[in-house]
Amino acid sequence: MPAACAVLFALGAPAHADTSNPTWKFSGFGTVGAVHSDERQADFVASIMKGGGAGRTDNWSRHVDTRLGGQLDYTFDAKWSAVLQVVTEQRLDYSYEPRVEWANVKYQVTPELALRVGRIALPMFIAADYRKVGYAYPWVRTPMEVYGVLPLGSSDGADISWRWNGESMRSTTQVLYGRTDTPLYDCARLRGHGIAGLSQTVEQGDFSIRASVITARLSVSLFPELFAALDGFGAQGRDIARRLRVGDKRASAMSIGLNYDPGQWFVMGEAGRSKVDGYLGSTRSAYLSSGWRHTNLTPYAGYARVWGRLPAGPTSLTLAGLPLPYAAAGSVLNANLAAMMRAVPSQSTLSAGLRWDVASNLALKLQHERVTTRSSSRGMFINSVPDYQSGHTAHVTSAALDFVF
Repeated sequence: MPAACAVLFALGAPAHADTSNPTWKFSGFGTVGAVHSDERQADFVASIMKGGGAGRTDNWSRHVDTRLGGQLDYTFDAKWSAVLQVVTEQRLDYSYEPRVEWANVKYQVTPELALRVGRIALPMFIAADYRKVGYAYPWVRTPMEVYGVLPLGSSDGADISWRWNGESMRSTTQVLYGRTDTPLYDCARLRGHGIAGLSQTVEQGDFSIRASVITARLSVSLFPELFAALDGFGAQGRDIARRLRVGDKRASAMSIGLNYDPGQWFVMGEAGRSKVDGYLGSTRSAYLSSGWRHTNLTPYAGYARVWGRLPAGPTSLTLAGLPLPYAAAGSVLNANLAAMMRAVPSQSTLSAGLRWDVASNLALKLQHERVTTRSSSRGMFINSVPDYQSGHTAHVTSAALDFVF
């Protein structure tokens, strides 16, 4: 995509062509957005890693897409370079505390082979390298049904990239290994270790494809009171807690994406699968989007879908035959378990929008979406009411001003 290529060049290029002396470059990006949702049972968000959005909390929200990021690139010489990227956007605790997205040192062994050590973006999905840069893609936000199912965006570790070319084909193979420790809110954290991944990107003319697979061991310290209560509810409670608690559980994800962009128009799509042993369950997801560029206007449309599958085994307590006080306590636990299971996402989104490239570094976007939750799930919505009813459609309208500098 032209905008993505321009952004990657602007953010990643050294300050000067001469690499005999150290050089540095600072660049930045951001989005100022506003979102309206007519959903009254839950909040629409761009990521489940946010605290609030548009809908139940407030019809309008400026927090869904708004962010600001800065990137510092430092080139030591022809072999050594480093990058630091910091982004501020709403977090789960509602704060805008900046987070380091990238922080790594790169050694260019040969023109084809590179090694990096530090915090590195996970190479999942086509937009992995610029998913925080709204200016780089045509939509207001990347399709949540695909990009939102994996709570990991980077890892602390190392990777190896090997570029190899055919007669008319450019290929990049990337292998990585690392770990992550992300604060959520209060004392809750998301931890991952043994993160191992393989990504293959192929480009030929106007066509590109990326396939990736990642595995890890995850721990998510959410719902501690619920799991503690289940542990105290006899053998069946302990069994449910053991299966649903995400504590050093195996997680895996794979994806494939294709993009065809001859310049005046584009069509792109991605599909993926994810599985986490525990209450996060498993998903299959996909989207297809296309647009047409006319002067500085780009109308576009798309469809996205995620199918969620609950974890195997019982997800509620059997209360028949229990004394009344125990049955009453079990009913409360079952209600909380049902609410947790509704977070396994199943939804579809039909979207249409318009991008206006106001200037070479400024784009205004308008987008309307029809988001339908399915299969008793609340989809990718958050902050839902206790008696959330799945199966209806929310209308979401967004405006965003994206910029790079």
